[in-house]
Amino acid sequence: MGKNLVIQTDFGTSDGAVSAMYGVAISVDPDLRIFDLTHDIPQYNIWEGSYRLYQTITYWPAETVFVSVVDPGVGSNRLSIVAKTVDNQYIVSPDNGTLTHIKQQIGIKEARVIDETVNRLPKSGESYTFHGRDVYAYTGARLAANVITFEQVGPEIDVNQIIELPNIEASINQGTISGTIDILDVRFGNLWTNISRELFKSGGIEYGTSLEVTISNNRHQVYKNKMTFGRCFADSRLGEPLLYVNSLDKIGVALNQGSFAKAYHISTGANWKISIRKIM
Repeated sequence: MGKNLVIQTDFGTSDGAVSAMYGVAISVDPDLRIFDLTHDIPQYNIWEGSYRLYQTITYWPAETVFVSVVDPGVGSNRLSIVAKTVDNQYIVSPDNGTLTHIKQQIGIKEARVIDETVNRLPKSGESYTFHGRDVYAYTGARLAANVITFEQVGPEIDVNQIIELPNIEASINQGTISGTIDILDVRFGNLWTNISRELFKSGGIEYGTSLEVTISNNRHQVYKNKMTFGRCFADSRLGEPLLYVNSLDKIGVALNQGSFAKAYHISTGANWKISIRKIM
């Protein structure tokens, strides 16, 4: 392995939980290089945990080990697994939907259930509520440090059995492109949709095209307005909305130097729909 360990949680950093995971990993091998993906996943939000992995993982080299802990079912009978991607990266995670985007958008070629009789922090057997420390950080560190091989993680499971969250595909029908608001660009309040650049441009849309954008939540219309498709934020005036291609090659919605999400009280998930059509 490459001795890179990347950790994501919904723990925040206001207490010692993340530091304890670091300590476990360093105790396995002090030469490990440990990085934070984020610890600001909203509590229990498995969907966002899945998306943040997808947003990040392709920029890391092969053999990188990711530990993702968004685990409202900790201590239950949900499985703890390590998935191997088609690009030979590894993700240590509960099997609760965290791997949805990786499985669907990138690809998983093999997965194994963590054998906790071997891959568990010594003397932690009576603890059932901190698998992030006792199982995931420990197993991830051992894998990244070459203390164990992938085969020694535990028994293999069918990749097709890995749990996936509901994920609606974007579509185009009679010139109207429909999708969902998958995630927010949190810092700036931009909306990131599941509409790919290829699908978007298949509607004959070019830079500078005027479009009508409608956003609804559970069929209740929240926003409807005209905006243009721009290359960058500077293609609109200050405070004006625009559509653009984000860093994942998907369509985003933004306010120039403002938060679109806050301005219109927009959130994310399968119930948040967006439709886009050219203004004739």
